[in-house]
Amino acid sequence: MDMGERGAYLLNVVDVEATCWEGQPPPGQVSEIIEIGLTVVDLRAGERLAKHRLLVRPARSKVSPFCTELTGLTQAEVDAGLPFAEACRVLAAEHRTGLLPWASWGDYDRNQFTRQCRATGTAYPFGQRHTNAKIAFTASYGLRRRPGMAQALETAGLPLEGRHHRGDDDAWNIAALVLDLVGRGDWATG
Repeated sequence: MDMGERGAYLLNVVDVEATCWEGQPPPGQVSEIIEIGLTVVDLRAGERLAKHRLLVRPARSKVSPFCTELTGLTQAEVDAGLPFAEACRVLAAEHRTGLLPWASWGDYDRNQFTRQCRATGTAYPFGQRHTNAKIAFTASYGLRRRPGMAQALETAGLPLEGRHHRGDDDAWNIAALVLDLVGRGDWATG
């Protein structure tokens, strides 16, 4: 099977971490993406193919102690990251985010990209084929409330791999949940 054929079954699973504070942001600061995790899933083969991580340098905020405690990311680490516009270009060029369908756990990631692209005049790097994996999981398992990612892993009997609230690890874990849904017949495979 050539890459074009295989591409018909690929899905990008995306998770972002953003600057955050305990309570309201300091004056003049806004929540900005500081890490993008992306896992490539082959839906037909039922495999997670690759795990990627992009660090993003915030332009209008700083990493708070609360944010470091939550994500493990420090200001020094993200200062070495890419500018947001460059990170979006990398997503489109290297991960075909404009062409491939993508999924995230909830709508936060999609909305954060939309807001930040609009605020910075950056081209939105994703196509229109987005699936909220949290809604699909909730329906598949007949749950009354939408679970967080860690709770969903527990419900599905899957381990939490890596560190929660790290973009690359969360994308990897969300991809495992997507593959669980594929196995249950509750995720379209192409």
